[in-house]
Amino acid sequence: QVQLVESGGGLVQAGGSLRLSCAFFGGTFRLFGMGWFRQAPGKEREFVSGLSRSGETTYYDDSVKGRFTISRDNAKDTVTLQMNSLKREDTAVYYCAAKFLGSGTPGDEYGYWGQGTQVTVSS
Repeated sequence: QVQLVESGGGLVQAGGSLRLSCAFFGGTFRLFGMGWFRQAPGKEREFVSGLSRSGETTYYDDSVKGRFTISRDNAKDTVTLQMNSLKREDTAVYYCAAKFLGSGTPGDEYGYWGQGTQVTVSS
């Protein structure tokens, strides 16, 4: 059974940086497209970023382009989200997600989810 465990969330001032990590267990990591989503209070969950199984193709929501960078290490079964120039509107619970034979696109039907990690950006 695939399990995803996020870490790295916390409280940061606007303009600061955080690095989220997602550890993958229970499957062959390189066969899964990976994504990051977030959900702010009172809002629906939204796609943030994703990447292909090889890591060569990446996707970003317009709201984070140029500030966030997604990457994966297929040797360590981890995916990371480097978040720079954080804004208050980035405050949310961030979720790691995986799709078997997925491409990491926003439209993929991700079948596996982590428990989430809270990111709070203060002014």
